[in-house]
Amino acid sequence: MAKPDPKTKYPRLQSYLDSISSYEKEFKKWEKRVEKILKRYRDEQRDTRTSPAKFNILWSNVQTLVPACFSRVPLPDVSRRCTDNDPVGRVASLILERALDCEVQHYVDYRMTMKQSVYDRFLGGRGQAWARYEPSFKPSLQVTEDVEEEGQNEALDYECAPTDYVHWKDFGHSVARTWEEVNRVWRKVYMNEDAVTERFGADIAKKLPYDDTPEDLKRANREDGGTIKKQACIYEIADKETKSFVWVSKSMKKIIDEKDDPLGLQDFFPCPRPLYATMTNDSLIPVPDFTLYQDQAQTLDTLADRAAGLCEMLQLKGVYD
Repeated sequence: MAKPDPKTKYPRLQSYLDSISSYEKEFKKWEKRVEKILKRYRDEQRDTRTSPAKFNILWSNVQTLVPACFSRVPLPDVSRRCTDNDPVGRVASLILERALDCEVQHYVDYRMTMKQSVYDRFLGGRGQAWARYEPSFKPSLQVTEDVEEEGQNEALDYECAPTDYVHWKDFGHSVARTWEEVNRVWRKVYMNEDAVTERFGADIAKKLPYDDTPEDLKRANREDGGTIKKQACIYEIADKETKSFVWVSKSMKKIIDEKDDPLGLQDFFPCPRPLYATMTNDSLIPVPDFTLYQDQAQTLDTLADRAAGLCEMLQLKGVYD
């Protein structure tokens, strides 16, 4: 008996997988370009004894531009559009401003996420962050006849909104010309078995294959000869058309979880428009800054190598009585 075609059996799942595949094909050339730029920035795989001298203007520019773009955490400012005599609106604005100030100043995730996103923007041309809602519950207490009993219901104990940094390789979206045309965004999340059990349950954790690792860790593992434990790669997809969040695994070929608009944000997506470098109106593939002045950087390398060669050819000469 012939097996059913998964494309007809799971049309929604196949739609998500097709979107991911289209994005990977469209952005493959850009990712390879960014990898070369990062190697140049870190000055990797170069023997300083035999290789020609270089002037790493890329490192110098990035180290100058990043602090100029983001040097300190911004101060939240929540104000009313109409400054009329409205005590309720004034107090509500003050509460929101203090809540944002606590979220931004107290937790280190926002500061680090913004700095890492700015670095990605000046190196690869695109930086991205992802907002997340994280509530904490505790068992509620019911008072009956002057006796406190622990009830089955849970009460909200604590809540926060962490801002996660999304690596430039882990972010994706439906292929479009402008950001306004994008209807799906996603990010890769690498999780071990304990994390999968806590998030999706023990049944999913047992069935899910742990066969993936971030590409950078794979490369480091091959070079160092170490062993890195495999993880499960989960795609967290925000679908604007269906107003739902979907969690998908390529290896499992299954929609692991789905929720209808869990955040209730105004623009639905849990992430803003990325920090882009040079863009055009016909593609969302950014052009890294280094690409636009790489010829001048090559000229600086040539001049630096010639100057170093002349210095090495100099010999100390002198006379004495």
